[in-house]
Amino acid sequence: MSETTEPEPEHERIDPEYDHRREEGVDEAALEALLSDYAIGRDDHENAPAFVIRPDEIQEVVRLLRDEAGFDHLSCLTPQQYADRYESLIHMTKYDQRTHEVTLVVPLPTDEPVCESVEPVFRTADWHEREAFDLVGIEYAGHPDLRRILLPESWQGHPLALDYDQDKPQVVRYAEHANPLQEDRRLPESETMLLNIGPHHPATHGVLHLETVLDGESVANVVPDIGYLHRCEEQMCQQGTYRHQIIPYSNRWDYTANLPNEWAVARAIEDIADIEVPAYAQVLRTMATEFGRMLGHFLAVSTFALDVYGDFTAIFQYGMRDREVVQDILEDLTGQRMMFYYFRLGGVCWDLPEPRAEFIEKCRDFLDELPAKVDEYHDLLTGNEIFQIRTLDTGVLEPAVAKDYGCTGPVARGSGIDYDVRRDDPYGYYDNLEWDVVTEDGCDNHARVLVRLREVEESAKIIEQCLDLLEDWPEDERTVQSNVPRTLKPDAGTETYRAVESAKGELGIYIRADGSNSPARFKIRSPCFHNLSALPEMAEGEYVADLVASLGSLDIVLGSVDR
Repeated sequence: MSETTEPEPEHERIDPEYDHRREEGVDEAALEALLSDYAIGRDDHENAPAFVIRPDEIQEVVRLLRDEAGFDHLSCLTPQQYADRYESLIHMTKYDQRTHEVTLVVPLPTDEPVCESVEPVFRTADWHEREAFDLVGIEYAGHPDLRRILLPESWQGHPLALDYDQDKPQVVRYAEHANPLQEDRRLPESETMLLNIGPHHPATHGVLHLETVLDGESVANVVPDIGYLHRCEEQMCQQGTYRHQIIPYSNRWDYTANLPNEWAVARAIEDIADIEVPAYAQVLRTMATEFGRMLGHFLAVSTFALDVYGDFTAIFQYGMRDREVVQDILEDLTGQRMMFYYFRLGGVCWDLPEPRAEFIEKCRDFLDELPAKVDEYHDLLTGNEIFQIRTLDTGVLEPAVAKDYGCTGPVARGSGIDYDVRRDDPYGYYDNLEWDVVTEDGCDNHARVLVRLREVEESAKIIEQCLDLLEDWPEDERTVQSNVPRTLKPDAGTETYRAVESAKGELGIYIRADGSNSPARFKIRSPCFHNLSALPEMAEGEYVADLVASLGSLDIVLGSVDR
């Protein structure tokens, strides 16, 4: 008998985990059976099946979905108001199966919009529900600390409520700080001190106020106080038109790595308006976005060096050196150095600059030099003994805690969570390219830096493949934008939640259309908002110097936190 064997069929050689993560959609029949005792209706969403749930049973339903169906990622909570009701929408998915999504719709009466809190099930709901209360006016029964989060406590009204008077003058009062430590948490032989870090401080990466209670040099309690940069971006997007006026706002959220922001908006609008994007434009989008990811990671690493040992002359300037090269490339491509506005619905605004060969050569020169530059970062930073002392085993964020707070991006992957929207819910041209999702198991400040440095190398691999494709693409097939109507008016009631992988993590957009050329509701799911909410878990019990390092390792941008 011959020992020659037939080649394996193609589908048997596929990595089972790879295939598992791309399994399309969730089993709606199984969900219906699981929620049969709770669902009082169904709703149609473009991205996921939606179930209408009573406000006094939502906590039980969320716990059931987490424990019985594996929905361990509460990615977003969207509050909104109609003429006849309020709604609290919960978008849930799975860290290991991103395409398995479900939306829970909780209708609430206009006279008493009270919903049961899901904070006991997912800690990330703490800040979500506070924001919903602050901006829309929905109250959450059982919430441990339901107060405003973006606006001052004395603010009158809710800016996203339909009856809000935007012309009413506001008087903001100042309140005296109180020690947040309860008596049973204070040691009789110790003395606590309240230390205000920020809102204007070099270590806060923006206008952030940390109310920190110290016991000696140890952090006994820390409460992030946000909202100093709140500009009601969601309301401004609701007042803009789909076609041209919303995408430019997105560059102002995470302004250090803002091209993924444009893609998040474009992906959501293209979903509800059923707009196709040409393959050539997808390659351009993918290449530009990975350059944008590099912008964010270079800045994150260089500013983190300032945080942990004040190194301005070496690491910070090395990071700025490499970031400038990327900015020059993106300026050639988009015409701008910061607020790029390169994306258009259905594609991008234009092709590569002429002469094409010169631009491609400039990109390749940068990529050729990048490995040696990354080695320099490791020599100067991750291999530095002082840096290691400051970052190893500090700011520890265990995987279960990271998931509980909805952490994503390098913060989650630094805790060993293998989750990346580019791979797990493919969009653009990512699914056709060879690259790897980077994870580290250290769960500490050091691991998060390693993830970002390794992701720069993965971005380079993606860009190089995109350049090869762009270079060989037939000239008569270089379509940069599909034919999009001048005025877009998606059908009333169309709803979707779509996300992309930004430099900071999962950036999601919820949109509800009302038949006009502007969205009735536009919700931004900020990765920085979620990641920052986990800071107390990382910092309490450590030294105040470790608090600064932990905050820097999160790589937050307050324009993204506050929106």
